[in-house]
Amino acid sequence: MTEHDYEAKLMSLSFPKPDPYGSLSMPVYHTLAYEFATAEEMEAAFCGRTTEHTYSRVTNPTVQHFEERVRTVTGAYGVTALSSGMAAISNTFFSLAWSGSNIVTSRHLFGNTYSFFVNTLRAFGVEVRFCDLTDPVDVAAHLDADSCALFVEVITNPQMEVADLKVLSSLVHERNIPLVADTTIVPFTTFRAGDFGVDIEVVASTKYISGGATSLGGLIIDYGKFDWKHSPRLRSMAGESPSAFHYKLRREIHRNLGAYMTPEVAYMQSLGLETLQVRFERQAATCKALAGRLQSLTDIETVCYTGLEDNPSFEVSQQQFGDYPGAMLTFDLASKERCYGFLNKLKLIRRATNLFDNRSLIIHPASTIYGSFTPEQRMAMDVKENTIRLSVGLESTDALFEDICQALN
Repeated sequence: MTEHDYEAKLMSLSFPKPDPYGSLSMPVYHTLAYEFATAEEMEAAFCGRTTEHTYSRVTNPTVQHFEERVRTVTGAYGVTALSSGMAAISNTFFSLAWSGSNIVTSRHLFGNTYSFFVNTLRAFGVEVRFCDLTDPVDVAAHLDADSCALFVEVITNPQMEVADLKVLSSLVHERNIPLVADTTIVPFTTFRAGDFGVDIEVVASTKYISGGATSLGGLIIDYGKFDWKHSPRLRSMAGESPSAFHYKLRREIHRNLGAYMTPEVAYMQSLGLETLQVRFERQAATCKALAGRLQSLTDIETVCYTGLEDNPSFEVSQQQFGDYPGAMLTFDLASKERCYGFLNKLKLIRRATNLFDNRSLIIHPASTIYGSFTPEQRMAMDVKENTIRLSVGLESTDALFEDICQALN
């Protein structure tokens, strides 16, 4: 999608209801309950026969406006905005999985996603099957009739692995299994997940969309293309809606789990959408240029950015994401102690978690995000003791490179 196409789609969307004051931004409807003129209208709304709002844990005008803006940009069937990226993942799998089902995925997962699959869902009788998502034969060997989904991070964090989504989608769709992808690393303005066979897209809108780490949020984007009559969990609802998944999510799961996005966050993230592509292009271009420069530094053992031509994932990354596969890179130093010494000397780059803030953020994943994991678990997940993760912000390439050089020296 070009910047012009993105802006045209985004700005053409009007409010669900006209604002009587002519506000250019959707107002924050900071309300819980909504009044009805008659008991009959109230019944119709609560029973889902109309789209009127009933209670802001279920729907809210400001949040709905944000959802509609995302749906317009992505071309999806349905969008649900939630309180965090993890809320998006948990709501998705509470909608898809059942006791006795399994999720096929990689060990190269974000720490909390791994914990949710292995610890939380296991208690409900859901099995997690780990495989090499870059090996179609291995993936196929782990799929069966009880597989509720194949889950993939489009660029793993921090391993920076990229699987071929067209190969994976073909593999699972032949077996009537949905493909669920976490696409947080590359925004949907650049990466069109639906074009690569992704059925359900989950996004931590906290990252690029929020516009400088202003707010915490998550999105579930349903492209409405999967035939849910093949899902043991959802086949009974396949006739209720064009997407039984979206119907189940909106009519039951998100209502019962209570993790709907707040109107204040929806307002801030709607504003973030308007500058998303401009910020991403700046951050990703800086990240790629910086990755190239870091390769020249002898103190750095390896630099991993899938936009570099010598990266093992370069070809498939180029096919899926184009020239700029996100604004995150990793690099390895000689040891954990060397990593700590380097981090402590940085002056411009902030020592903090999160991704795609306006400021560049740096972290040692093994001792932080994966700090509660055992050494054996980290080894199995390929989380190394000497790896540093850098999320590139809006600073100049020169300024970031100079700060890294002085910290290394």
